[in-house]
Amino acid sequence: MKPILIIEDEHAVASALGAICKRMGHEAQLCSSGRRGLDELARGEFALAILDIGLPDVSGLEVLKQIRERAPALPALIITAHGNLDNAVAAKKLGAAGYLVKPLDLHEVQETIRQLASTVPAPEEVKPPSPSLLIGAAPVMQRCFVEIAHACTSDAPVLIAGPTGTGKTLAARVIHTNSTRSDAPFVTLHCSALPEHLLESELFGHEKGAFTGALMSREGHLERAQGGTLFLDEVADITPAIQAKLLRFVEEHTFTRVGGREDLRVDLRLITATNKDLREEVRAGRFREDLYYRLHVLEIGMPALRERPGDIAALAGYFLGSLAGERPRQLAPASFDLLQRYPWPGNVRELRNALEHALAVSNGGIILPHHFPREVREAEGSLPVATDALNALLGAWLDNQLAAGSTYREIHDALESMALQHLLTRFGGKPTVLARETKMNRVTLRKKVLRLARDEDRPKD
Repeated sequence: MKPILIIEDEHAVASALGAICKRMGHEAQLCSSGRRGLDELARGEFALAILDIGLPDVSGLEVLKQIRERAPALPALIITAHGNLDNAVAAKKLGAAGYLVKPLDLHEVQETIRQLASTVPAPEEVKPPSPSLLIGAAPVMQRCFVEIAHACTSDAPVLIAGPTGTGKTLAARVIHTNSTRSDAPFVTLHCSALPEHLLESELFGHEKGAFTGALMSREGHLERAQGGTLFLDEVADITPAIQAKLLRFVEEHTFTRVGGREDLRVDLRLITATNKDLREEVRAGRFREDLYYRLHVLEIGMPALRERPGDIAALAGYFLGSLAGERPRQLAPASFDLLQRYPWPGNVRELRNALEHALAVSNGGIILPHHFPREVREAEGSLPVATDALNALLGAWLDNQLAAGSTYREIHDALESMALQHLLTRFGGKPTVLARETKMNRVTLRKKVLRLARDEDRPKD
């Protein structure tokens, strides 16, 4: 079997990856820098290249670009501690066959290596991605970024699902901007904002005299989006009659203006969004099943903000920087605690609005709790204080462990493993940074990381 090239500067991670490869029958060539990895690539043939983005000498994305030029048929697996949408899109466009975020699930790593080492994907066209405003390090957002990256390299219809205020429109714009249609129009139509007869006219256009007030012919959003992308927001709210006409367009790429007789044809990419469970709408008979399957060829799930509370700090920092202008502001610790406790039913949009309100009513450089809207300060549904929540969860977990007959050592090791995984995530998956910031001996930490990797890889009963 051909060897596997591993370009990773973290010794513990590289060793764990190498051990997985060897168990699978592959020799592992470990390289701690991008340039050394490219030198090894020039000297031999490999079944797979595994590389980190955060290399000490050159970005892993630049290394991936050169791999595509030198060995276009070689599958590449990106592993990064800096999981964000731009990295995911860039890796996908540079032809990465896989994308995983630290801390790694070693079972997932092994299965991914097994799949990629036996396939030879075709290289994809390289196109630099545009910056995006989708922010998040939570696992639910990492999955979302990967889904968006897949959509950027396809022309298939996309259905974006998620609660109001989670960024569905922004995700649609990111997909369009990073698609082959980026130079053509991006046209948006909010389906829930118009009554049926106006929505039909806005979508399909109308001919002169088609209805009272139609004094001239007018093209609809379908024609305006020629060559580009049409984004239909809240698509679950369209009526059965318009659903039937939309289905015809999706299947045949043709439509007829209101009051017209001529079939018109346009070429566009269709992206739809909804805050409802479209499967439930189909079961209830409110949405056509055949149209549903046509629209959700690719599906992206935008998570609610309460599912990723760890991203609130980064989001708040971004909004403060973009909204404050030339007067920098900071959150008081009590204000940050308030943001962490509030359940954010309006999601990211509500967070932005709350920070904009706080900026408008505050005078100094520090934003205090009383600067936020009353519903944020006084919400009865606020999340419990972190310490209280942790104590409650820990008590229930300990009860289960004791009931299962766990020893103190087993309980201690399990708690340490969980803490270590969270700390590695907090410090970007870099054990050296974690050791420095927590004042832990580096050798001791590396031993703990390797033990954690072995425990993760051990088959579960």
